[in-house]
Parts: sequence; C-alpha cells; structure tokens
Amino acid sequence: MDAATEATRSGRDQRPDEVRVWDPLVRLFHWSLVACFAFAYLTGDEWKSAHETAGYVIVGLVAFRILWGLVGPHHARFTNFVRGPATVIGFLRDSVRMKAPRHIGHNPAGGAMVIALLVMLAIITGTGIMMTTDRFWGIEWVEEAHELAVNLTLGLVLLHVAGVVLASFEHGENLVRAMVTGRKRR
Repeated sequence: MDAATEATRSGRDQRPDEVRVWDPLVRLFHWSLVACFAFAYLTGDEWKSAHETAGYVIVGLVAFRILWGLVGPHHARFTNFVRGPATVIGFLRDSVRMKAPRHIGHNPAGGAMVIALLVMLAIITGTGIMMTTDRFWGIEWVEEAHELAVNLTLGLVLLHVAGVVLASFEHGENLVRAMVTGRKRR
C-alpha cells in the first residue's frame, strides 16, 4: 500500500489546499441542535412528551457546547471567536460592502451569533423546564417568555442562515459543506 492510500485509511486524508477547522464534536453538536430544535418546534403543542424530551436533549447539547467552548480544540474555543461589539459591528459593516476579511473559524458576527443562540436556547429550555414544575405550571408570563424566546430564536436562525449564505458568496466557499466535512480551504 502506498503512502497516500495509507494516509487516507488512517484519517489523514486532508487535501493540501484544505485545513481542518470544525472537529467532529462541534459538527455533531451543530447538526444535533438543528434537528432537536426543529423537532421541538414542530411537536410543541401536539406531542408534549417528545417536545419535552427534545428540550432536555437541547439542555445537554448547550451544556456540552459551553464546556467545549472552554476546553475544546482551537476553533471550538470561545476565546478564538468571541469579539467585542465594536469588532462585530465593524465586521458587519464590511460584510455589507462585501469587503469583510475571511476567517478560517467563526468570523466576529458568527461568534456573536453562537453566543446569542446559546443564551436564547438557555432561556427557552429554562422557561420550558419551569413550565413543568408545580410552582410555574400554568403561569402565563412563563409561557409567554418561552414562546417569545422561541420566536426570537427563529429570527436568529434566519439571520444565521443569511450570514452563512452571505459569507459563502463573499468568500467563494461553501460553509454548509465545511460544517459537514469539518474542512475549509486555506
């Protein structure tokens, strides 16, 4: 067996023009969260037990991502991609003009979106859990907060998808493919 075949079999099949960015756990987290959130949204009023189970899975996913953001590999760590508001606003201004710098990992807007989504998911799951307790069951403000958080999160998801489309177009790369394969061009 030649060296190229051996490298491919051992998982080191990275093309020279690509770099590994998203580790398998980040990718599994991302797509599991997409599936669980969509499932919870679609089963909200119709299939309560399944909806609650999906919510508890989301709690676990969010807890994992917070931990992984502290101790995971380079591109998974919050310190690698969370930036201040001025940097995020400047990046967004440059993106609108199609002049934003390309980032191998999350760009500043993507980093802000990660944090915003994690916060909103914590609010959604927190209020969802509250609604299952004797103390908060049937309390209108908790249900309204839960529903508002879900709707705001849907808005964030739409902004996230729009940002992925914009960045993919602006930099000539398929970011959805990168979140599937874990690799981006150098």
